Amino acid sequence: MVAAKQRIEQQAAWVLHTLPWRETSLIVEVFSIDHGRVALAAKGARRPMSQLRGVLMGFQPLLMDWSGGGEVKTLIRAEWRGGQPLLAGKALLCGYYLNELIVQLTAREDPHPVLFQAYELAMSALARGAELPPVLRRFELSLLHELGYGIALEGEGFGAASIEADQSYLYIIEQGPVALADVGGDGLSADGEGIVLSGQTLIDLSADDLSRPQTLAESKRLLRALINHYLGGRPLQSRRVLKELLEL
Repeated sequence: MVAAKQRIEQQAAWVLHTLPWRETSLIVEVFSIDHGRVALAAKGARRPMSQLRGVLMGFQPLLMDWSGGGEVKTLIRAEWRGGQPLLAGKALLCGYYLNELIVQLTAREDPHPVLFQAYELAMSALARGAELPPVLRRFELSLLHELGYGIALEGEGFGAASIEADQSYLYIIEQGPVALADVGGDGLSADGEGIVLSGQTLIDLSADDLSRPQTLAESKRLLRALINHYLGGRPLQSRRVLKELLEL
């Protein structure tokens, strides 16, 4: 069955990734507010006089028009919604990391308007030089929630008992936090997996309070473990590049 053709106009979007296509064109992966992740053919975008040549940049808010009914639509027009400072240094690598998470974990043409807003907030924060770890943790939390991977933060296990700030917990993927005393002093679940966290960290995450250094450190370990689990072993190139740069 052939998909019905459609024309989309003035759609708020961000470029996630581009690939050369034919001699003068690009395939552009974008993240849009109403249509999620979409692949677009930007015909002639690599020609010197193309109106698209200087517009299809990552980390810049765009308005886009496209049409078509197949897996790859045809880009008709793109314009800035109002530029923001270009990302540089570690902020740029963080931007690539967020883009890679969207490409790896979202399905094409699956709308996520709340995640889109979280992405816009993260891009704005990165551009103005905000502290990087809180920006990343907030986006990762939003991503997991929006994709349906609920994160239990307010109750032990499936919510049977409330979290106590001065207790230690083992966060078990697919189950949630369990009091460390209930799984033994070695901090391991029955299958040997889990992330040890303080109750205060879980309370802070639930309240969107990332001001405590311990909360930032423990939330990084928790969210990285969850994202790795849902990636199913697929590596993230942005993580590898950042690790290599830090080692240098």
